[in-house]
Amino acid sequence: MNRDNFLSSVDAWFKQGELQEVLAKRIAYKTEGDLPEAPQELWDYLKNEIIPYLTGMGFISTVFDNPLPDAAPILVARLIEDVNLPTLLIYAHGDVVNGQDSRWQEGLNPWVLSVDGERWYGRGSADNKGQHTITFFGLAKALEARSGKLGYNVTVLMEMGEEAGSPGLAEFCENNKELLKADLLIASDGPRINAETPTIFLGSRGLVNFSLLVKARDKAYHSGNWGGVLVNPATRLVHALSSLIDARGRILLDGIKAPAVDSLIKEALKSVTVGNGKGDPEIDLSWGQSELTSAERLFASNTLEILALGSGQSERPVNAIPSQAIAHCQLRFVVGTDWQNLLEYVREHLVASGFDDVVVKVNAHTPATRLDLKNPWVNWVKSSIENTTGKQVTVLPNLAGSLPNDVFADILGLPTIWVPHSYPACNQHAPNEHMLKSVAAEGLQMMAGIFWDLSEKSSTANSSWD
Repeated sequence: MNRDNFLSSVDAWFKQGELQEVLAKRIAYKTEGDLPEAPQELWDYLKNEIIPYLTGMGFISTVFDNPLPDAAPILVARLIEDVNLPTLLIYAHGDVVNGQDSRWQEGLNPWVLSVDGERWYGRGSADNKGQHTITFFGLAKALEARSGKLGYNVTVLMEMGEEAGSPGLAEFCENNKELLKADLLIASDGPRINAETPTIFLGSRGLVNFSLLVKARDKAYHSGNWGGVLVNPATRLVHALSSLIDARGRILLDGIKAPAVDSLIKEALKSVTVGNGKGDPEIDLSWGQSELTSAERLFASNTLEILALGSGQSERPVNAIPSQAIAHCQLRFVVGTDWQNLLEYVREHLVASGFDDVVVKVNAHTPATRLDLKNPWVNWVKSSIENTTGKQVTVLPNLAGSLPNDVFADILGLPTIWVPHSYPACNQHAPNEHMLKSVAAEGLQMMAGIFWDLSEKSSTANSSWD
């Protein structure tokens, strides 16, 4: 069987509907990974869905306890043809965000895959059950077409706590480097640049979630009796925030600004258009750094966002000066940002600006990563996808969001290529999450083609990927 015949058979198989049926079974598991306690469904999903499927391909699977107490399990499955062959690492996560059941539109249930035209609705359809189902089926079809011999080894690493910030994943990988030793990571998560355009990205922006708190006293006081002689913490807080970011979303604190955009990254983003897809919000061209294009602002620069503000009773205000005010903020940042010193930069700036009553606390962080655009794997994967789809592939230096890619890039030392099978308007993490049938079909073709081409690469390169 040649490549074209193989991909034609994959397309014909997709149209029979088996992938949709399997995804429906997987959506039914309430694998909510962002709950205070890890539900039993996280283990059940691995035991009842993933392990049997991988076993059918010849994988040997082990479910490991998380190295952190009470955190979600981690699956490692290995298909070893020969220890001397190169190894591909596939990462996925089987957990989803909470269902938000009551907020879905009438007739939709987050735990039931519902089809409406091109849309497959269900929690996890886009993030990440739909994506890893496509990847696994693509691998299965390549194995089947090549009589069970790929010419390379495959390790699958699936965590069940990504939506909770991947607790324990870094520690697990640090402790199991030999088990997870590989030559390349290919994974699927996040959105394409738009529904019509095949996309790869090479890492992700990092994040630091931090809070600013102003506590003036232990209780609120009547605004008529005490207004004018008591400090209002909400007033203090909003002015402290305005010293960090201006009214057009531009970061004012030098220490947390992004480095200048590299010329290679500028070139890669030159033709990238942001926000023109169906269902996308309208881009505000005057927001952020006006000297950068929209794509550069999103993928090659830093943003400081105010995620939530709290003071008094916003739902039912009373005539009282609040006792305290809090802002939950987030820095999304690219490689080259001195994010480790954010706490020091913000504290020193606020004190110097007269806001020594503002308490700063860092709550969570994820490093930024980015594979070198000149890495040979970038063009190799791009060419494979273009050969499959006949479309030009958009190469993003990194995802605008955040993923635990630092675990693979920094701890395991791997080149990392992400091939997403979602699109920006998929309602990821929101009610009415969905996958597009057209993207699923094309995604399956792309992954099957990559796995086929890796086999060809292994045979022509004398089993080496160097």
